[in-house]
Amino acid sequence: MASDLEAKAKEAFVEDHFELAVELLSQAIDIEPNRAELYADRAQANIKLSNFTEAVVDANKAIELNPSLSKAYMRKGMACMKLEEYQTAKAALEVGASLAPGESRFAKLIKECDKLIAEESYDTPIQEKTTTQEESANEVQPENVLPEQPPVAVVKSKYRHEFYQKPNEVVVTVFAKGIPRENVTIDFGEQILSVSINVPGEDPYVFQPRLFGKIIPSRCRYEVLSTKIEIRLVKADPIHWTSLEFTRATVPQMVVAPSATGINRPTYPSSKPTRVDWDKLEAQVKKEEKEEKLDGDAALNKFFREIYQDADEDTRRAMRKSFVESNGTVLSTNWKEVGSKKVEGSPPDGMELKKWEY
Repeated sequence: MASDLEAKAKEAFVEDHFELAVELLSQAIDIEPNRAELYADRAQANIKLSNFTEAVVDANKAIELNPSLSKAYMRKGMACMKLEEYQTAKAALEVGASLAPGESRFAKLIKECDKLIAEESYDTPIQEKTTTQEESANEVQPENVLPEQPPVAVVKSKYRHEFYQKPNEVVVTVFAKGIPRENVTIDFGEQILSVSINVPGEDPYVFQPRLFGKIIPSRCRYEVLSTKIEIRLVKADPIHWTSLEFTRATVPQMVVAPSATGINRPTYPSSKPTRVDWDKLEAQVKKEEKEEKLDGDAALNKFFREIYQDADEDTRRAMRKSFVESNGTVLSTNWKEVGSKKVEGSPPDGMELKKWEY
């Protein structure tokens, strides 16, 4: 079954149907989640779709499953270069080159990384201009004149977002009310956060910042609540983020954790604003959401979210697979039951299940 889907995905890729290739490979991964080649191939399709963050996530998974798969390092390197993470790209490409000495593309991409890393070391790029002596003598250089800049259109984001941080964690909140979990896709890269909200009939919302510092993707998590999406990023280094997004003008500052055995210093009255106790505020918000009274579909959706949140990976896979394959009519938590076969739809009494024709 997975091999058939893989073959169809390769055909779709050759015909430039990259979205179909991603979908077919995702179905194959649901059946065989431990095959590194499937993740590496999906990474390639995601690169073609400019889904570079997703490509890095897939390549990392392929490397985790098979550390000797050279093409996984190639895909990771290419995606990281597009994300301007040149040091990470070079490291991946060098490992891939050692695994495939005869592959010339590795050397070419590593050389390109070296060039881009060198350019990054300069604050402003140097542009060369060749002129004759006569042109230099006759050319009049105006003083204090800046070139005209084209007007920049300011696009208002559909959803507002905020962030706060702890010594080892950054919490990002996207204020999106009443969004079903299945319409939210969030991926984590080494220094990239990708948030996508796709609601039928509305323009898609995409928030994909290059983060101020690096994170640990495997430890990051998120939760879709009734009024917001809460994303927790685990810092790779204990530095203070002066902003959520990376800028070359900012310098990271190490966070010094207070010593447990240190002597408490006396405090004095201050005219500075009182600092917000974020831990207390977070606990209060969670308590209010837990005690929120819902009924109808909202209560049912909340119940399913709680099951999914506390479930192990097999249970989550079973829920996703059964829900998608049955067109939302079956929700199973038993992976052994649904993992090896297609889940058929089971419409309620008095209703008929119809298949969409593409």
